[in-house]
Amino acid sequence: MLFVKLNKIINMKTWYGILLSFVLFLLLPFSWVNGQQDTVNYGNIPDELVAYDKYLKAYKYHFLEPMQFYGPGREKQAPTDLEEVRIGFLGPLEGSVIVYFGKQMLQGSMLAIEEANKKGGYNGIPFKLMIHNDVGLWGAAANEVVKMDDEEVWAWLGTIDDINSHVAIRATLKLEIPNVNTSDPDPTFTETAIPWVIRTIPDDRQSNYALVNYIFRIKGHSRVAMIRANNRYGRVGILHFNRSSTRIGFPVIIEERFNDGETSFKEQLERIKKTSPDAILICGNAKESGLILQQIRELGMNQPVFGSDRMVNPEFLRIAGKYTEGVVTTCQYNPDANDPKLKAFKANYYKRFGQEPDVFAAHAYDGMNIIIEAIQKAGLNRALIRDVLTDLKTFQGYEGVTGKVIFDATWNNVRPIFMAKVSNGKFEFSPAPALVKTKQ
Repeated sequence: MLFVKLNKIINMKTWYGILLSFVLFLLLPFSWVNGQQDTVNYGNIPDELVAYDKYLKAYKYHFLEPMQFYGPGREKQAPTDLEEVRIGFLGPLEGSVIVYFGKQMLQGSMLAIEEANKKGGYNGIPFKLMIHNDVGLWGAAANEVVKMDDEEVWAWLGTIDDINSHVAIRATLKLEIPNVNTSDPDPTFTETAIPWVIRTIPDDRQSNYALVNYIFRIKGHSRVAMIRANNRYGRVGILHFNRSSTRIGFPVIIEERFNDGETSFKEQLERIKKTSPDAILICGNAKESGLILQQIRELGMNQPVFGSDRMVNPEFLRIAGKYTEGVVTTCQYNPDANDPKLKAFKANYYKRFGQEPDVFAAHAYDGMNIIIEAIQKAGLNRALIRDVLTDLKTFQGYEGVTGKVIFDATWNNVRPIFMAKVSNGKFEFSPAPALVKTKQ
């Protein structure tokens, strides 16, 4: 009787609507019920590698919405008497063990500036690169950003070193200068939630997920030993490898460390040898990685060797020589891609500087072009340039020489990366394999 009476009041279409709404509510993801829209995991974390996710869904997931800037500055009028449009550069050019990377980054930036000026600069005003050295001393990077502010740069590009990058963006937040980072792979860099910073190079998080998938799932290893640089690059660089391998049941069996500049690694490798690993992971710069690989083989250790992306370097191949065959690592892009843009860039770069561009040069070239395009669109106003860089529309899907830019909500490029394997004395590149999930 009650159902009949209700039908007289509410027609069947309404009943279907109520029923459908109730079913959809039951099917809604937990995150939506708690006020969050369902989305891809932060940082493209594979589902099975999300911390505690298989036990309990979190009430709130962070870094899924961009940090906004609501301060003043957009009302400022552009100057009318400029003779040059200044863009800052910060990179290790002297006094650092990664000077080679810094010079490549500088040259990639210079090439982008020179090409933009040939096209007329900004409304006929030439762009000028204001070059600053990242000396690697604590706090010095912030001082260089202050100098850029005094020089009245409209945005700046850099740097590579993890610690110095973190210090520099604190200053860029205070001074409100847009920054495009093209070289620091530290996963925590964009977690600072500074709305004046974007990063265009995929971070170590993406490399680690790819390595964990390849080493444990595809190659079937279970006892991996690690030797890494005893600095922030080494510590943070393998952070997500350690976490992810543990979450799928294969924690690293031993972790040894070395300092930049070391040449003998016998003690560390002897300890690794005693653990009988079935694979070894190296995380460090090209020189030390090459020497470590050489000494691994000279100790009679024949395990497969994997490494961090800084192995993708001629110095690594030269030092380790014949021992490099079969080594697998990652790379943030494919330098051998059959892409007209990339081929033109490589040809122009070699003609201008007499050497092949590396990953830092290519990403700096893309990053500087992004800065230039943002200035062209926004005009000479730092806040408006920031708006263009961070609106997640203008440069979402931007096609540079390194591939697409795919920003997440922290303005971090989560573009898929590549595996790099040494074959016949040279690196060959291929897309990172699809995730192989744990068998239930």
